[in-house]
Amino acid sequence: MFRQFMPALRMTVLLTVLTGLIYPGVVTGICQVLFKKQADGSLLARNGKVIGSALLGQNFAKPEYFHPRPSAAGNDGYDATASSGSNLGPTSQKLFDRMKTAAEQFRKENPEYLGTIPADALTASGSGLDPDISLANAQAQAARIARARNVPASAIAYLIESNSKGRDLGFLGEPRLNVLEANLALDRQFPAEPVQVK
Repeated sequence: MFRQFMPALRMTVLLTVLTGLIYPGVVTGICQVLFKKQADGSLLARNGKVIGSALLGQNFAKPEYFHPRPSAAGNDGYDATASSGSNLGPTSQKLFDRMKTAAEQFRKENPEYLGTIPADALTASGSGLDPDISLANAQAQAARIARARNVPASAIAYLIESNSKGRDLGFLGEPRLNVLEANLALDRQFPAEPVQVK
């Protein structure tokens, strides 16, 4: 038995060092050299202060900003330590009530918009931390933002177009707008108040 135990122990130590220390260290080093911004979390800063990550959704409630998707992550949403969806099914009364409340809130915040409310304005993503909204969602909020910042609606439409991202690799996903990046662009182009992260 001891003859079998020692080779197994040596192999365990070897693989632990190889796959637990050397490989992650090499990959981390390569990423820090070639993809530093992404490896450090795609953090966005203003005036030398980090205000968020382009990869994580956060709550914006002021009328002069794009609002993100609803979040089911944590008790109040947007909690990166409690990333999760609601796991509520399509027949769930709780999901129906949540979407009804979200629709009423959306109509109240965006009275100029009379079209069908985009689905991502009412539903949380699987992680609850989706940093992007659909272009339809962004356009539905444009009139409110233009009014709050006292700029023409066409200026907000152009900002949406110039900050939107296409499908990944040309065919994956949908065109989208990163909420934090777009809100920073709003503050740069049409100053109101600095971005306040809740």
